[in-house]
Amino acid sequence: MKFGKFLLAAALMVSGLTASAQETERVEFNHHWFLQLQGGASYTLGEADFNKLISPAAQLAVGYQFTPVWALRLAVNGWESKGGFSDNTTYKWNYVTPALDVKINLVNAIGGWNPKRVFGLNIIAGVGANIGFGNDDAAAAVARLLPSQVDVWDGTSVLPVGRLGLDFDFRLSKRVSLNIEAMSNFLSDKYNSKKFDGDNFVKELDWYFTALAGVKINLGKVENVIPVAVPVVVEEPAPAPAPKPVVKETPKPQPVVKKAPEMQTEIFYSIRQTVIPEGEQGKVTNLINFLKANPETKVTVTGYADAGTGNPRINMKYSQGRAENVAKALKEAGIDAARITVDAKGDTVQPYSENDKNRVTIAIAK
Repeated sequence: MKFGKFLLAAALMVSGLTASAQETERVEFNHHWFLQLQGGASYTLGEADFNKLISPAAQLAVGYQFTPVWALRLAVNGWESKGGFSDNTTYKWNYVTPALDVKINLVNAIGGWNPKRVFGLNIIAGVGANIGFGNDDAAAAVARLLPSQVDVWDGTSVLPVGRLGLDFDFRLSKRVSLNIEAMSNFLSDKYNSKKFDGDNFVKELDWYFTALAGVKINLGKVENVIPVAVPVVVEEPAPAPAPKPVVKETPKPQPVVKKAPEMQTEIFYSIRQTVIPEGEQGKVTNLINFLKANPETKVTVTGYADAGTGNPRINMKYSQGRAENVAKALKEAGIDAARITVDAKGDTVQPYSENDKNRVTIAIAK
């Protein structure tokens, strides 16, 4: 129990080793596929010495990271298992185990997602089917046992298996991480061709354990980088100085030319998003405050979509929705609808050279 608390504390401490994010952008998690390739060793619980029951093991897994906290994967592991006796006589057979696993990231669950975190700790739980074959060694080896202790299978054996383990990730880049996994597997008493002579469910189970190391490769887009724009407010110019009076006649004072204040703000969106993102709400609030402080100004709200995704019809729909949601927020805050003009450009106009920045609503008040 104390070791478990120490392990979790160490995980949280290491997870804090991150680089500071740039102030001009915000990074959000994006669900994605991943691939794991691992190799290592397997230990089958038995009567022989520990080192006599170690055999090679390998695993290939493909999964989907739904959130920063949990993922689902299909893993196929196997190679060789061994059985043995107290005199260190051993026999071996081959197996392959396809399994469906759930992965829970404890560090992200407790400390939140951080794109620069270098360490992750996962709990893994799953179920699968153990397919055994090549059990010819067992027939001769277990013949010395009493009949009540022999349960030799031949051909192919298919048994349900439960799995529980831990997974350690060490991030090298946003695509690749080193991976270490320790897994316990439990299945019926028939697995090692011997059976427990008693009535104890726990002792009737056969166990094998795997320790694997390898790489995890993230596929597709793993994060969304959203630029953060700063609203620009055009300050009112200082009035022109009054002309010097002429002695012979008193000139009429020149009127002070006042330029109406202006403001431009950009609200950026993720792909297929039309609702104002939570991180962009502050920009809309600044625009509302500006319009209330300058009741003579009007605002033009124009929605855009990026040309790199979707099609013209869909992109026009997204750009229209983005502009209308901003206009709706202004009206709900008390801005007169007569002061608001709404427009949508779809992907026909691209205000930025970077494709993803064109998922934007630009509001110009003057």
